[in-house]
Amino acid sequence: MQTILLSVVAILLFTVFILMSKIDRLEGRIRNTQQILEQIAAQYDMPENPVNDELRRLINEGKETQAIKRAREALGLSLIEGKQYVERLKS
Repeated sequence: MQTILLSVVAILLFTVFILMSKIDRLEGRIRNTQQILEQIAAQYDMPENPVNDELRRLINEGKETQAIKRAREALGLSLIEGKQYVERLKS
């Protein structure tokens, strides 16, 4: 019985490790794709997203949480993505 339980735990740990590894690689590919898109946008002088002005205003008023919420609503971002987006606008 203990052997079976240990085997199941080992299989679960291995599966989690594999999944985490794949997620890490996918996140890296997404970051690379974002950088490429930013370079293309800069090269073709594409206009900035109109919501950025509103987000900057909220940031300047000290309403960073509202800026993150607005970014999430307007751009369909997750909480982490919204926070990262607002952080990029701050700099």
